[in-house]
Amino acid sequence: MIPVSVVTGFLGAGKTTLLRRVLGDPAWANSAVIVNEFGEVPLDHELLAASEEVLVNVSTGCLCCVVRSDLTATLMDLLRQRAAGLVPPYARVLIETSGLADPAPILHALMTDAAVAATHRLQSVVTLVDALHGAGSLARHPEAQRQAMLADRIVLTKPDLAGDTTALEALLRGLNPAAAIRPAVQGAVPPEWLFATGTLPEFLDAGARHSDGVASITIEREAPIPALALTLWMQALAEHAGARLLRLKGLVALAEAPERPVVVHAIQHVVHALDWLADWPSADRRSRIVLIGQGISRHFPARLLAAIEAEVAEASA
Repeated sequence: MIPVSVVTGFLGAGKTTLLRRVLGDPAWANSAVIVNEFGEVPLDHELLAASEEVLVNVSTGCLCCVVRSDLTATLMDLLRQRAAGLVPPYARVLIETSGLADPAPILHALMTDAAVAATHRLQSVVTLVDALHGAGSLARHPEAQRQAMLADRIVLTKPDLAGDTTALEALLRGLNPAAAIRPAVQGAVPPEWLFATGTLPEFLDAGARHSDGVASITIEREAPIPALALTLWMQALAEHAGARLLRLKGLVALAEAPERPVVVHAIQHVVHALDWLADWPSADRRSRIVLIGQGISRHFPARLLAAIEAEVAEASA
């Protein structure tokens, strides 16, 4: 399974600057980069071309508009070239979206295309926010809000020009309470932090409510969860919440094999297949799931899971 990370952020947030910095690190140079641009003349791939990575420029339109025909085909074509030895054996894929892209269709494609889901694993979503102009972009552009809402990690760029970023950070936490936020000057942020598995957020108080009806709901379990109960719960939650389920992510111990965790993802009505990790990333083996949603009752997800677990246990007995 090849890890895929999505790098997004509104126009001028500094995505290319950050990627140039990441790819300048020898440990991260073996990355396949898919660059999407909005406009007829592609420029970002020229700016990135000084690195040794594989470069693919996907269309001249907004990636979110052509994602099903371009992104999935590009990922599989790259994989075929990798297997045939036509491109270097890259270790990961980094997708730089257009500044005008809503990341949700991109994540949908990664989750729902059978061939992609069988060979690639969604690692993390990184969103860049311009500390100088970010508040204005968030106020005026729904795309900027969606980029922040769907992030695992948020990088505040140009903090040296903006001064105090306390108000902007508070605004971002209102949109996405579970995302880790970090400032970076000229893209100087550790890649291992940027692209770590996006299912271990900095958990906040369960059910904390924020602006615009957005809430972060956390479920933590000591006891492993039966695989059938987990699958039925995610499907029921996605069907019930629909578009109000902005993002679900977690690391779960299954009752059938608690020694290896599974990564779970869902966005709106789309549920990703369970993704097994080789081992737990730390000594903490609790199941931890975070939901970011709008208008979802604080207690509903946990109560729904408990009810489904009880029903599965009764049926098994």
